[in-house]
Amino acid sequence: MKPILVFQTDFTYKEGAVCAMYGVVKSVNRELEIIDGTHEIPKYDTWSASYRLYQTMKFWPEGTIFVSVVDPGVGTNRKAAVAKTCDGYYIVSPDNGSLTHIKKKIGISEIREIDETINRLKGKGTENVSIFHGRDLFAYCAARLASGIISFEEVGPSYSVDEVVEHPILSPEIKPNYAKGIFEINDPNFGNLWTNIPTNEFIKAGFNYGDHIHVTVKHNGEEKFSDRVLFERSFGFAKKGDAIVYNNELMNIAMAVNQGSFLEIYNLYHGPEWEVEFTK
Repeated sequence: MKPILVFQTDFTYKEGAVCAMYGVVKSVNRELEIIDGTHEIPKYDTWSASYRLYQTMKFWPEGTIFVSVVDPGVGTNRKAAVAKTCDGYYIVSPDNGSLTHIKKKIGISEIREIDETINRLKGKGTENVSIFHGRDLFAYCAARLASGIISFEEVGPSYSVDEVVEHPILSPEIKPNYAKGIFEINDPNFGNLWTNIPTNEFIKAGFNYGDHIHVTVKHNGEEKFSDRVLFERSFGFAKKGDAIVYNNELMNIAMAVNQGSFLEIYNLYHGPEWEVEFTK
């Protein structure tokens, strides 16, 4: 069986970029299976691209090839790469921070820079286009790799994993009856905010399901939210419209409003400047 191709981008479906990428894949091999991860990553947000890869990758069959195109530096000297993870997946992506979480939390065993003289789309009049590597380089190279036309070694020259561009990943502060971290990503449809605090460590610190916990959220040191909030396993334990602290799908602490948007109601967001503090 050929590897599945899973695509994520910041392109949306408002114009034909995604369609063009998939056309390139099918032109290489009509039998290749293409799955949408998401095309709604915030524009230019390589942090979110990195997080979404980490969020979903392990649920796919080993050998799956992920094509991640959030590429604000397209056409510049940033590397176009294919990374092989320590658990047997491949990521075709610009090396621009989009590989951060995979490198930190899973591990990259080898990375290769795509050789454009071999693994770039030809014959379509796009040879002098510098702004659409998603179509002309990443989709094309991924399709060739998935089809077995090229091996991983034939992607291009390898370079040191130590050179992979990374965003800083902050660690939470956890001690008895206290935890402090950041909102590192959001659930954009429902308006939930996910922290970098592992639930297991949170519970070891003395927080238990059913507790009402004091929560303070600050943005660049300015208080934006302060209240006592229920900590439970899922949303329905809170009254409709009430905030809740819960255990999210990645076993991290997160916050939501039952049948409402925590992000929108309280005008909050994510990023290293959004600190959240929990005390009993």
